[in-house]
Amino acid sequence: MNQETENAVYALLDQIGVSYEVIHHEEAHTMEICQGIEKDLGAPICKNLFLCNRQQTDFYLLLIPGDKVFKTKYLSSQLGCARLSFAGAEFMESLLHIHPGSVSPMGLMNDTENKVRLIIDKDLMQEPFVGCHPCRNTATLKISMQDLLEKFAPAVHHDYTIVELPTEEI
Repeated sequence: MNQETENAVYALLDQIGVSYEVIHHEEAHTMEICQGIEKDLGAPICKNLFLCNRQQTDFYLLLIPGDKVFKTKYLSSQLGCARLSFAGAEFMESLLHIHPGSVSPMGLMNDTENKVRLIIDKDLMQEPFVGCHPCRNTATLKISMQDLLEKFAPAVHHDYTIVELPTEEI
């Protein structure tokens, strides 16, 4: 996405009173690249997985710790839905206005029809701060988990569901 989209994220955060720090960097498409940014940021960068059901009618944005292995069967059973898979880039772009590699809860500000359900792994709830992209993978935001849940999510009209996914060795 473009600079305009990134600026819209900052404007919304400022408008709703969310404090944040920003680090600008080269494109970060993988969690391995994000590990270096994470050290500079002083907050864990979570994996943001954009998922859908088999029929591609229900969409989910899952936030999990960056070092956690994702197994769809555990999430599907907790959400009471058919087996989940990764949603295609076309849905990511049409619903969240972001491209692969830039997935972020900040994209929920573009989901005005509330088609994407925010899902957060319980392990992240213990983190005081999290890192995520401002809809572009050339920058990373550090925001408090409390502000994400109590200010940002309500401002973009999204509830969230907490799930407990098992920790497995990578």
